[in-house]
Amino acid sequence: MSDRDEFFTTFLPQLVAAEAALHNGDLKPRLRLWTRSDPVTLFGALGPCNYGWAQVNSTFQWLAPLFLPCHDYRLDLVAADVSGDLAYTVGFERSVHDMEGGNSAERVLRATQVYRREGGQWRVVHRHGDIPPADGSPHAGTHPPVTTYIALRTR
Repeated sequence: MSDRDEFFTTFLPQLVAAEAALHNGDLKPRLRLWTRSDPVTLFGALGPCNYGWAQVNSTFQWLAPLFLPCHDYRLDLVAADVSGDLAYTVGFERSVHDMEGGNSAERVLRATQVYRREGGQWRVVHRHGDIPPADGSPHAGTHPPVTTYIALRTR
């Protein structure tokens, strides 16, 4: 199996499952996939910009309890590739959460992540997540995902 095939068929499903777990408040699977070796960085969707494992881990510990029950999580990849011991993904993370009052709402984040192979295992070394701005350009939303990974669907 090529490095690219291994990344797409083995690692990415683990990553998506870990993100779905995080969206239900379980941080442990995400922690298993992140490097402890610098450089490691996080530009979080809720504002924190961290360098080094101590800061990144502190933000994750703060973040996990903020999530409400999640009924659907998927990653729509727009671009991804592997080159030697580095890889990246660019996509939209889509999740459906319970909101106050019993209604559900979809949340969408743009997420770019960088991965490094360490000791034969892929590890996340950088994440930049943000809320997509309203885009009125002629091509807004016309880029179909390369692949959709669905980790959680309960409804």
